[in-house]
Formats: sequence, structure tokens, C-alpha cells
Amino acid sequence: MPVRVDLAEVRRALENDELVPCFQPVVELHTGLLKGFEVLARWQPPERGPVLPENFICLAEENGLIGLLMQQIMRKAFESAPVLPEPLTLAVNISPSQLRDLSLPGQIRDAAEKAGLPLDRLVVEITESGILDNLERARKITTGLKAIGCELALDDFGTGYSSLSHLQSLPFDALKLDRSFVSSMTNTRESRKIVAAIIGLGRSLDLLTIAEGVETDEQAEMLLWLGCEMGQGWLYGKPSTADRIPQMVEAPPRALSTALSLHGDGWVVSSLEAFPAQRLAQLQAIYDGAPVGLCFLDSNLRYVSINKRLAAMNGVPVEAYLGKTVEEMIPEVFAEVEPFLRRAMKGEAIQDLEFSRPANNRGKTDATNMVSYQPALDEAGEVIGLSVMVADITDRKRTEDALRESENHLRYMVELNPEIPWVMDSEGNNLDFTVRWTELTGLNKEQTRNLGWLEALHPEDVEPTMKAIADALHSGEPIDIEYRVKCVNGGWKWMRSRGSPRVGPSGQIVRWYGSLEDIDDRKQLQEALLKFRM
Repeated sequence: MPVRVDLAEVRRALENDELVPCFQPVVELHTGLLKGFEVLARWQPPERGPVLPENFICLAEENGLIGLLMQQIMRKAFESAPVLPEPLTLAVNISPSQLRDLSLPGQIRDAAEKAGLPLDRLVVEITESGILDNLERARKITTGLKAIGCELALDDFGTGYSSLSHLQSLPFDALKLDRSFVSSMTNTRESRKIVAAIIGLGRSLDLLTIAEGVETDEQAEMLLWLGCEMGQGWLYGKPSTADRIPQMVEAPPRALSTALSLHGDGWVVSSLEAFPAQRLAQLQAIYDGAPVGLCFLDSNLRYVSINKRLAAMNGVPVEAYLGKTVEEMIPEVFAEVEPFLRRAMKGEAIQDLEFSRPANNRGKTDATNMVSYQPALDEAGEVIGLSVMVADITDRKRTEDALRESENHLRYMVELNPEIPWVMDSEGNNLDFTVRWTELTGLNKEQTRNLGWLEALHPEDVEPTMKAIADALHSGEPIDIEYRVKCVNGGWKWMRSRGSPRVGPSGQIVRWYGSLEDIDDRKQLQEALLKFRM
């Protein structure tokens, strides 16, 4: 159990060199790959429980002992450099009081060089409060640290009172999000907005963003969607002593436990809050260049954004939409689409909804649109608006209607035609008969396929019919044969089958097309005349 100590005990601990460095993993959020360690001071007095860092570090800070404390911790941490494979980094914390010492860069350089730690693998973390006392002195020290090759991180960002101008005037490479925001952001919208704003600021200034205190997959995934790149916390490992470094280095990456980081739909919109201006410009270019109309509606069905294509489709300038409701902008179809909008606002994705727009809206002819509504969810899964896609399918619908009319016309003409069309492949297998064949013989299309249609022929006509087809397939000459077909009433009817081949680009026959003609009356007349002559 943690215990409290007094100043005398802290002095003795420093004199006896009892403080030890512990190493907490810092990982890349989207892969879980180890990128380095933060060095943290720990102290467990002999025969007593551990002392919380805030207890002994505060005493050292207040009584001028922090420099000695940090020297001991850095020396021991840097001595671990030989077991730290490239390109892993070490991050050390500098107290506010140390930023008053202009010799600090030299001290750090000497300690690192003595231990054999390359300075370009060292990250120096500075708290916001450390730069407030004397900005000019802080600039000299941070510039000196950069000059010897160190990386600089602004620690616990958002908890102090530093001006944003400090981020521009001091040569920082990274921003660290304080654990207080990380721990509450999955439950508190305000914390999420602060985290998003800090990440967005960091990315806009081209600074690496590192989140402290990551303890759950949910926090890690939310940070990833908000654009944060690195994280540390108990989810990835507790601070451990130097002898545990090899095991931590060899441990497999801790990937996120769910697929939300790659395919989730909960935090996509809010992640835009963290993107810098240039990323938003890229998205705007995609938005305006899309081949369909796009817009975003807020929870009150007001237009938040709209691309140029959708505005042009409706014949109204882009600026006329912003802040207006759907009902105000397209009153002629609002009653039709409102039920679908309300369903989408409850979380249901609506796809490929067709509706017609009257001519008076476009100034031309009636239009047909295909619309999809996709709910946009915030980090907590609440619907905050709708992403709308609108495609003008007027020409396609007209083409489909014309084709449908043409097909109906052709079907009508076929039905009126007394002949029965057929299709045969290059090997003599039947592919299709019209429904009139079924009406004549009672055999359906499945029964007629391939050589099944021969079942309807008179037994005496099967062999000569097959011979005539085989000769035609071999020679390529047109088919012209006569045979009897058994009808659904049980009687026989004479039919004449004629067809011609269709030749493909290679000169090979690919299909045969023909028709059956009812010649029963003619055959009966011929038989009657023959009998009469006899």
C-alpha cells in the first residue's frame, strides 16, 4: 500500500541512490507496434510499501532536489540503452524548475553520450507550466535540446494555461494528451470535443499526438478515429523495471480487439474535427468532384453542407441551402421523403429510394432521382445528422421505359405471329422455344431444352429429323424439315421447321435461329388431293 514520506526520507533516498527508473510502453495506435518507452521515477523504500511519485517528486521539486533526482533516474535509464533496439525511443520528463537551468541541454547530452544512447532517440517531455515562468529562457533551453538532436514533447497539454503562441515559438515535435481527458472522453461529450480539438491542433501544426492513460480498447479506438497517432497506458503495459525491457520488446503487438478501427461507423464524422485545414480541403475537393449530389443534414434536417453538383441538379446556388431545411428547399417532394428521413434519423440506413421531381422545379421536364440516407453517428453512437446521396437517373429511367415498351411491343408481335420461334446452339441443342410451344405440346421450357423437344415428335419422324439437323450443322446450310408433333389434345399436327445459322467473328457458327410453322391444313389437303387422284 502506498505510503507518505517526509523530506528527510527523500534526502536519504537520494543519498542512497534508491530511486529507480521504470519504463512504460508507447505504441502506435493503429498497429499496436511498440515505438518506445517513457521513463518514470519509482521508489520503494526498504521494508516499506511504494511511495506515490507525486509525493516524493513534489518534495524534491519544492526543496531544490529535483535536479539530483532526475540525474539519478536519467543515468540509470540511459544505462539501459544497450538493450533497447533501434529505432525505439526513450522519453524523459523535465520538471518546471529545471527549465531555469541553461546548462540542462549539456547535462542531458553528457549523460546520454556516456551511456551510449543516441540523442536522436531521446524525447524530452516538458509540461506547460514549465514554459510560463520565463518564455525566453524556455526558448533557449528547448532550442539547445533540439540542437543536440533531442525530440521535444509538450506534456499534459490542455491542463495548463500556456498560450497557443508557445506552440509556434518553441520547437516542439509532439503533443501529449493528459490522461484526465482520455479517461473521461468515452463518457463525456465535452471531453471528446477537447480531445478532438487538441488532436486537430497538433495535426494542423504537424505535431505528433500521444495520448496518456489509455486503459480500454474503446478509448484506443476513439483516439484512433479522432486522429491520434500514439498512445500509452495500462492497455499496453504498466511501468516496469529495466530487466523487463527485453520481454516488452519481444511481446506481440496488441492489436485493437474489434474491427471498428478499420470498418466502424461510430466516429467517422467526429474524426473530421481532428483533421487539419489541408485535409479538409482534400475532402472538399472529393465532395465537389463526386459524380453524384451530396449533402449533410443536421438533426433538424437543415443543410450543413452541399456539393456543387446537387445544387446544380436543383438549379439553386449552394449558399441558398446552408441553414435551410429540406422542407424549405424541396417542398414539392418533402411529404414523400419525410418518412424516410425520420427513419434514417433513428439510425436506419435508407438505400436507393426513387422519387420523381415535377417539371416546375427544374424548369425542364420531370426528373427521377435515386436517393440514399446514411446516418452519421458521434463517438457515443448517437445520430447527429444524415449523409445524403442523390443521383439523377432521369435519362436511365427513360431508356429503361423505352426498352420496356420495345420489349412489350416485340412480345406482342411474337404472340400475334402464328409461327413459333426457336433458338439452337452450334451443337444442335435447343435453347429456347416461345410459350406457344408449351401451349401446343404441353412440354414446358425445361422439358424442351437440349434434345427434350424430340419427345413431342412422331416416332417415325425422329430419325429423319435428327439426320436433317446433323447435315445442316455439318454443312452450315439452312434447315428446312417437316415433322409431326403430338398436341395436348392427343392428336398429331404437321409442322415445318426452318432456320439459319449465325456466324461469329471467327467464322464459326455460334447460334441457329428459326421458327415452326403450322402446315397441318396444307398437309391434310395434299393427302386429300392425292387420294382423289387415286
